[in-house]
Amino acid sequence: MIELIRRQIKTCGKSRYRISADTGIRQNVLFRIVNGGTCTAETADIFLRYFGYEIVKKKKGKVNYGKHSKR
Repeated sequence: MIELIRRQIKTCGKSRYRISADTGIRQNVLFRIVNGGTCTAETADIFLRYFGYEIVKKKKGKVNYGKHSKR
């Protein structure tokens, strides 16, 4: 999950300032993630939703990350 968030932050074409302003997550958290750090589950959920993903729990306790369809 953190790898997906890291990749999206790096490749989305938006500045860290813009992502921070849009999500309400401080820039130092973005910096930490991009440079190999982690974040809380709540922060991960905010980023995943921001980038158009949702966490879907499958049977047998497995978690899947699905891309939202853009309407």
